[in-house]
Amino acid sequence: MNKYFSPRRLRIAHNIHSTGILQVSPEQIYSFSSDHLIDCGEIGRGAFGTVNKMVHKDSNMLMAVKRIRSTVDEREQKQLLMDLGVVMKSNDCPYIVKFYGALFIEGDCWICMELMDTSLDKFYKFIYEHLATQIPESVIGKIAVATVRALNYLKEHLKIIHRDVKPSNILLDRRGNIKLCDFGISGQLVDSIAKSSDAGCRPYMAPERIDPQRTKSGYDVRSDVWSLGITLMEVATGRFPYPKWKSVFDQLYQVVNGRAPSLSPAYQNRFSENFISFVDTCLIKEENRRPKYNGLLEHPFIRQSEQAQVNTAGYFSEILDNMALNGAFLSTADQP
Repeated sequence: MNKYFSPRRLRIAHNIHSTGILQVSPEQIYSFSSDHLIDCGEIGRGAFGTVNKMVHKDSNMLMAVKRIRSTVDEREQKQLLMDLGVVMKSNDCPYIVKFYGALFIEGDCWICMELMDTSLDKFYKFIYEHLATQIPESVIGKIAVATVRALNYLKEHLKIIHRDVKPSNILLDRRGNIKLCDFGISGQLVDSIAKSSDAGCRPYMAPERIDPQRTKSGYDVRSDVWSLGITLMEVATGRFPYPKWKSVFDQLYQVVNGRAPSLSPAYQNRFSENFISFVDTCLIKEENRRPKYNGLLEHPFIRQSEQAQVNTAGYFSEILDNMALNGAFLSTADQP
C-alpha cells in the first residue's frame, strides 16, 4: 500500500471534496477535479508530501500542485477550503505565489498554485556548493524587501501570520520575481500532522514559539520576523546559523537560552553595516523589543534595497541556466 495512505484514511475516502473551484485569472474560473489535471512529473518532495508539475486541461495552464497528507476530518476540510478562499484574495500582491484552488482526494489535500522556477533553498545551496561563490548583498536586499512586503500584506490585508518563513518557502523565477508561498491552508494541514510527529531539525522558529512559557499571550508576527532573520543569515553565509543539533533538548537550549546568531564580528568585512544591523534587529531574542513589519520597512537596509536598481532577472536566469547545465534539480518547493 502507498505509504501516504493509511487504512483509516482510505475508509473516509468517500466523504471528501473531490471537486473544487479553480481560478486561474479573474475571468477564468472552472469547476475541476483531479481528472482535469495532467501530471507532468514530480518536482519536489518533503516531510509532508510532494509537489508535481501539472497542466489544467481546460485552460492549458501549467501549475505546481502540492499534495499534502492530511489528518483533518471532513468538518475541518470544509473550513480549510473556506480559508483558502481568503488566501486567494492575495493574488493581487506581487510578492505572494498565486493560489488557484484546492481539492481533498483520498485524505490528501491538493493545492494548485503558480509555477515558479526554483526555491531559494536550492538556489543558494547551488551557488555556495557548486559555484563556490556567494549571493550579492544587493540581491539579498531584494529578497528581504519582497519577503517583508509579502508578510506585511498577509497581516494587514488578510490578518494572517505566515508561521513558516524559511528559504524553501521563498520562490524565484527567471523574470526576477521573488515570492512567498506556503501559508494559510498549508500551514494548518502541516500543523495537524506536526502535533503528533517529529517536527524535524533546523527549525526557524522564534524562541517564544519553542518555549511558550516565555510569553503567556502567545506569539505574533514578530515570530516571523525572527524566522526572516535566520533565513537571511543562512542565505547570506551559505550555512544554517546554528550548529547541528544532537537532540531536541539541544535545540531547545540553544535557541531559547543561547545567544542569538549574528553576522558580527565574523562577517563584518563581507557585509554592510546596514545589512548586519537589519539581521541583528530581526534576531532580537526578547520578542517585545523585536520590531513588527512597519518597523522593518523603515530600516535603512530595506529602504536602501527598495530603491536600488538590481537586475534580479538577469542574475536569476544566469544561475538557473547553470543549475540546468549541471543537472541540479529545479523545484517549486523543497519541503511541502
